[in-house]
Amino acid sequence: MLQTSKKRRIALVIAERSQKFNSDASFARSIGISPAQLSRIKKGEINRVISDENYLRIANELDIDLRGFDWKTAETPTFKKIYKQLEVCQTQSISAVLVDEAGVGKTHTAKEYAKRNTNAVYVDCSQVKSKQLLVRSIAKKFGLNYKGRYADVYKGLVFYLNTSDAPPLIILDEAGDLQYPAFLELKALWNATEGLCAFYMMGADGLKAKIERNINNEKVGYTEIFRRFGGRFQKVSPQGKEAVEQFNKEQLATVAKANEMKDIRQLYSKTSGSLTRLKIEYLKSKRSKATA
Repeated sequence: MLQTSKKRRIALVIAERSQKFNSDASFARSIGISPAQLSRIKKGEINRVISDENYLRIANELDIDLRGFDWKTAETPTFKKIYKQLEVCQTQSISAVLVDEAGVGKTHTAKEYAKRNTNAVYVDCSQVKSKQLLVRSIAKKFGLNYKGRYADVYKGLVFYLNTSDAPPLIILDEAGDLQYPAFLELKALWNATEGLCAFYMMGADGLKAKIERNINNEKVGYTEIFRRFGGRFQKVSPQGKEAVEQFNKEQLATVAKANEMKDIRQLYSKTSGSLTRLKIEYLKSKRSKATA
């Protein structure tokens, strides 16, 4: 059984995140519960409203830390640059592609931006690789109808993106995992919302290789997709082995300091500068202390 303290933690985040939506009904749809259940949770009722499984599912979807490890966000060069790019894309309804090394902080920044900003959604494309799963997932995150006939879901999503008061932003992480029909559907979605919705595609070298290979092979859609997403690959980390190493060391030191981790040299040796691996080391340390 899920502890009451953890349910209360999830309920607090639910109440906080609901403020980003125009209506409670929309937010309820985005997390897969009914408006009545959301109303009860916001009033402080946490037991016998939704199942423990639903609480855990929502915690996962909203990226809520239930272990109390409290990983803190540090404003690294990567965080500042990507956050600013996302801000510009959303306010001006333009699109871009970011391709950079794994472990520099792309995903963390994108998730933080989506948490903090109204009408911005984060999508992990590795979990929704097909056309239908992708579009239904985007619709759900905006609090729209995502069930029923696909044509109706798509039409409803396009209508919302074109008529929303606040400029919408769709962040597509791990975009290289998308199947070909999903890429084509992104092109269609961009065409249907041109100038009214921003898209930000992210990935590592695999995404760049996939786009370039398909453009060179003249595969239908890829040249058009790349052009619509700015026609160039954005990058945060510098060029050159020494510059990259120094960049990674500085980022790691900034994040480690924010999370009260010491012995930067040893941490760099263990992680090779990857912030993803640094967080793993942080969690291992916290678990070790919790079980000591």
